[in-house]
Amino acid sequence: MVRQKILILNGPNLNLLGTREPEIYGQQTFEQYLEVLRDKFEKEFEISYFQSNEEGAMINKLHEVGFSYDGILLNAGGYTHTSIALADAVSAIKTPVIEIHISNVHARESYRAHSYLSPKCKGSIVGFGLPGYDLGLYSFL
Repeated sequence: MVRQKILILNGPNLNLLGTREPEIYGQQTFEQYLEVLRDKFEKEFEISYFQSNEEGAMINKLHEVGFSYDGILLNAGGYTHTSIALADAVSAIKTPVIEIHISNVHARESYRAHSYLSPKCKGSIVGFGLPGYDLGLYSFL
């Protein structure tokens, strides 16, 4: 069986998981959770990970892998609600993208309910905590 190539692309402030607002985001770092994901899905997926607080770096990463990978899980953080450029980058690539949010953005501030990315993505997963990334991977099976 050939493993599919998947990129997990996390945006601003997600480098602070485990310390940032643990009542919303939990106490586990993403790097700790990534080990769990890689172990759980080692037969199905080759998982790459990239995190940036910079919009341009995220766009560059989408361009870099968006024609050769089998799937992308994108948690754009606050850029979800503000970045037309990031949405355009998702539109420009061929690799399917799943939008991920750890918290339920619809149960938070009203501005978080709008996503420039959702219409450009294969689907969206919100509010299931870190296991939302598992759900995103299952969508590529």
